[in-house]
Amino acid sequence: MLKWIVLALVLVPLVLLALSVRPVLARLPRLRRAALALQRRADEAAALREAAESLQQRAGGLQSRLETTQQRLTLIRARRGD
Repeated sequence: MLKWIVLALVLVPLVLLALSVRPVLARLPRLRRAALALQRRADEAAALREAAESLQQRAGGLQSRLETTQQRLTLIRARRGD
């Protein structure tokens, strides 16, 4: 009789543990796909951030060139008397 009580005290928690873990294990493939999608989006965001920084640098360079061109144009106009 003691043997059955000990066996029940060991097996019942194991069965309950298996039943509670089963839904989590069933969700793992979906969670993995979601994690991959998030990683992909993070990679795309990093690429977009790099592109934005590059464009910002180019815009700064163009702004500098524009200012230089405007200064030269002002000097040319001053020399011509316009």
